[in-house]
Amino acid sequence: MLLASCYAQMPTDSTAEKMLVYQLGNGGWPKQLGDKSVVNYGATLTPQLLARIKNTEDKHATFDNKATSREVLYLVKAYRKTQNKAYLKAAEKGLDYILEAQYDNGGWPQYYPDKSLYRSEITYNDDAMVNLLNILQDIVDRKNDFEVVDAKYLPKVEKAIVRGTDCILKTQVKQQGVLTIWAAQYDKDSMLPAKARAFEPASLATSESVGIVRFLMGLRNPSPEVKKSVAAAVKWFDTYKIKGYRFDREKGKTAALVPDETSMAWARFYDLNKNCPIFGDRDNTIKSKLEELSPERRSGYAWYGNWGQKLIEKEYPKWLAANGK
Repeated sequence: MLLASCYAQMPTDSTAEKMLVYQLGNGGWPKQLGDKSVVNYGATLTPQLLARIKNTEDKHATFDNKATSREVLYLVKAYRKTQNKAYLKAAEKGLDYILEAQYDNGGWPQYYPDKSLYRSEITYNDDAMVNLLNILQDIVDRKNDFEVVDAKYLPKVEKAIVRGTDCILKTQVKQQGVLTIWAAQYDKDSMLPAKARAFEPASLATSESVGIVRFLMGLRNPSPEVKKSVAAAVKWFDTYKIKGYRFDREKGKTAALVPDETSMAWARFYDLNKNCPIFGDRDNTIKSKLEELSPERRSGYAWYGNWGQKLIEKEYPKWLAANGK
């Protein structure tokens, strides 16, 4: 029932079938339907749910929380498994949406075409932009099942990667001329760091910056600019690591840094100029200490993490050995 009649006799994948239904008219996918219910591919497609999906407008298409990138990845693999052309067609329609959503400056927004609130900002938050670039790189490299994508996409995809990489290099935050890491969001016009939700201030963002560095390290024949960018970011992470601690927010406990000799930690956000940890609350205030946050926010967000540890200890040394300085 879910497939067009021309594909009715093809092998199917139950999750891929649902992804076809959830795909919006512009080729993207929502993370929430128009009624704000979360997309759940484990849910049965009842008549009521189908009606809610049908009533969800294209403006809800997004790259947030892996939406769209997740579906394109899955559908390509489902096509490889089943050879059901409906899945490849949907994945390529999603690719069309990804390419259309890219700004001329190389960045991608969190939502497209919705421009309300912070949704139009260039968004590294939760790896939104890096997830897209990784897909595009797989298409160019013809790996991870993306060799099935029509070769006609290659020129557009290659151009999009160049523009995206250029955006990354241009948005790396400088402090008195010294490269550091990246913010989670940027104004799409000025390309300056910007705030998102009340508790997500304009700041250096460690989790996203690790994802960006990994993308840059995955580029073939990295340019001198890319090498300089990677080296500067790793140096920043090494300088501001908190050795011997990990973040514990176990249920029932007050979230806090706790001693752990095997770990190193970084705050989620750092002041753009001073490199000191900052913590945002729901009332738009910025605190300098975790203990100053409201109880709900203190334990409701990953304020610290070991994001850069593997990068420093294993990944960067391996990359440096292969690519030189």
